[in-house]
Amino acid sequence: MSTSDEGQVLIVTGMSGAGRSTVANALEDLGWYVVDNLPPQMLRPLLDFSSASGTSFPRVAVVIDVRGGTLFAELPEVLQELRRRGDTRLVFLDASDDALVRRFEAVRRPHPLQGHGTLVDGIHAERERLRLVRESADVLIDTTNLNIHQLANTVSDTFRAADSAKHDVTVMSFGFKYGLPTDADFVADMRFLPNPFWNEELRPFTGKDEAVSEYVLGQPGAAEFISNYAAALRAAIDGYQRENKRHSVIAVGCTGGKHRSVATSIELAKRLAEVPGIAVRVKHRDLGRE
Repeated sequence: MSTSDEGQVLIVTGMSGAGRSTVANALEDLGWYVVDNLPPQMLRPLLDFSSASGTSFPRVAVVIDVRGGTLFAELPEVLQELRRRGDTRLVFLDASDDALVRRFEAVRRPHPLQGHGTLVDGIHAERERLRLVRESADVLIDTTNLNIHQLANTVSDTFRAADSAKHDVTVMSFGFKYGLPTDADFVADMRFLPNPFWNEELRPFTGKDEAVSEYVLGQPGAAEFISNYAAALRAAIDGYQRENKRHSVIAVGCTGGKHRSVATSIELAKRLAEVPGIAVRVKHRDLGRE
């Protein structure tokens, strides 16, 4: 492991039932030293001890959640201090209320905050308690539509890329009719371009196919938009790097997530990949759902 990995601290938190255990296991497989259910106040002593003992852990991932009770309330303050000290990032796992309800019902366990109320009451209470923490997240992962294997792959893709780059970018195509990606930092709407769906020859294909790509990218305004958008994103990514934010999700949408958004995402990713220090991957969220 390179010296550039030393001192990295990853704090993993989020909604109960959103996949913290899966993320912890995936990080451990990637070589992170993982500590589960650590009170925020113990973060400083853990890092101080590892440095003073001469056996520092190159990369430490700490799972923190509402099981810490009142101690959890101090997480924002502790996080701010750790960010001043070095390379510390916060990963927040989220999912829709419906998805969380299904997961709790599947394992027949109560929500840790529901008390004498309902499962939904506990979810709403936790969401309110985590509101400020979620807003300060460096990486937001929405697990609503992910199974445990897909979530593990997402973690692997995200943090493998981040090891060798200053900034990790995911360019994600999606269909507006399936809803906005909740983990997106930027959203581009490609519905201003003609839809290949209405071309009978192109309809069966996707934005990955050359004929569709040439049709989409050859439309008036397409090339200009992509060039200008890529330039704006580079400026934003430079600012993220200065603020120690290491991961961004760029969502590109069209009606169904099959033609325009896919072709544009691939081209946009090529432009961003030319920037030194940026690792780029492309994800097509809704391709194949039609």
